[in-house]
Amino acid sequence: MAFLIASIASIVVVLVSPFMGQLQAFLRRSLTTENYVLLFGASLMVAVGGATLYAFLRVRERRLLRFGALAVALAAGGGYLWSVSTPWPEVNAVERVHFVEYGLIVFLYYRAWRPAGDLSILILPVLLAFMVGTLDEWLQWFIPVRVGELHDVLLNLVSIVCGLVFAVALQPPSSFTWLLKPESRMRFGVISAGVWLVCAGFVSAVHLGHENEVDGIGRFLSRHTVTELDALQAHRAESWKASPPTTLRRLSQEDQYLDEGIWHVRRRNQTDGEEAWRENLILERLFAPVLDIPTYASPNGNRWAAEQRANLEARLEANAAPWVSRANPYPIILWPKRYFWPVAITMALLLAALPFAIRR
Repeated sequence: MAFLIASIASIVVVLVSPFMGQLQAFLRRSLTTENYVLLFGASLMVAVGGATLYAFLRVRERRLLRFGALAVALAAGGGYLWSVSTPWPEVNAVERVHFVEYGLIVFLYYRAWRPAGDLSILILPVLLAFMVGTLDEWLQWFIPVRVGELHDVLLNLVSIVCGLVFAVALQPPSSFTWLLKPESRMRFGVISAGVWLVCAGFVSAVHLGHENEVDGIGRFLSRHTVTELDALQAHRAESWKASPPTTLRRLSQEDQYLDEGIWHVRRRNQTDGEEAWRENLILERLFAPVLDIPTYASPNGNRWAAEQRANLEARLEANAAPWVSRANPYPIILWPKRYFWPVAITMALLLAALPFAIRR
């Protein structure tokens, strides 16, 4: 039953993720920034304060050690939230909710595995909560405006580890061994391999890509080759004529071609001189529909006026030096998929077999 509860909670966290953007947008429209931040801050205080009070009332044995572990978990969590804080209070407020969210998930999985009393009760909850975070970020990557990347998945590990320390301090196992018991080996291997494959799938979908070079422009990173971008450009130029993407549908699938075009528009608009010129050349060469056709990100298009373009071109001197775009907002890994997946599957098989290889 405990594992079922943890699984249901995990499914809810992942499936609710697309709606969180709508909820946040609604709250931002309805509340001032101060009240928006206060709402999330108060929710965090209630959750953490309630958990701490519950622990204070429940812990009766080995109080010094267990309260010390609880204090470490809370201090580490507070330090983590402070270290990753941004200049935008509303962003920080949402990150704090995620911290509590994944702390709860790992606590539920710990309760499910706790009777095993071996090493699996420490590792499996972390792996399963990490997998939930990966699936959450993966789904966000498909949703317009939401952002999902490996960096965010790894940051979730901090909240997961803090949640595990809190869980062990609150409900320590009645017995424990650092070895894997025979009944734990199979699930340890299967879950480890499964989590690895989910992470590999996420990296493949989000981060694997190509370094492209275009004569007269330079190099840039993309999830597509130049040939693929040419095909996507022709397709969007035709399909967007009849149905331009002017309406943001938060529960639809993200158009990754449009998203990459917006990368270069943002970088062009944030810079000047040679870099802005090169970014604009990339857009003219491979993302012309993003320049000319209205979208939800830019109702008036993004093409420079002829005079603006001519003025910048006149100010620039001929420069044949190598140039690399820095438009991609998250890392693009240059590892061909034809090598990536055989290695990933081999590693999954090794992980599945590892607990049996070291059982003695």
